[in-house]
Amino acid sequence: MTNINYTKRVQRIRGKLKKVNPEGFRLTIFRSSRNISAQIIDDKNSKTLISASSFKEKNTNKKTDLSILVAEKLVKKAKEKKISKIYFDRGRYKYHGRIKIFAETLRKGGLIF
Repeated sequence: MTNINYTKRVQRIRGKLKKVNPEGFRLTIFRSSRNISAQIIDDKNSKTLISASSFKEKNTNKKTDLSILVAEKLVKKAKEKKISKIYFDRGRYKYHGRIKIFAETLRKGGLIF
């Protein structure tokens, strides 16, 4: 799959989210071969409200454990800022594997999307 297909998928998903969600917050996710990071973004003001990543976490061997750890960090920060409802922007990634585990951990933590 080429980079053009990735960008088309990202634009399609993000465009649909912005139509449905003009006022709310968007959770976007980035996954590399070793790490995972996520941000909660206010699209109305174009500001990043909360971010969490696994770049400095070295105590786990499994990538799925890193996804769970980052999701728990994000839930904790979101509760501190009193954010409970978000829209999940998975970007170019399929809802499978580490992305699915990440989303399920967010739901268990109390975020609604």
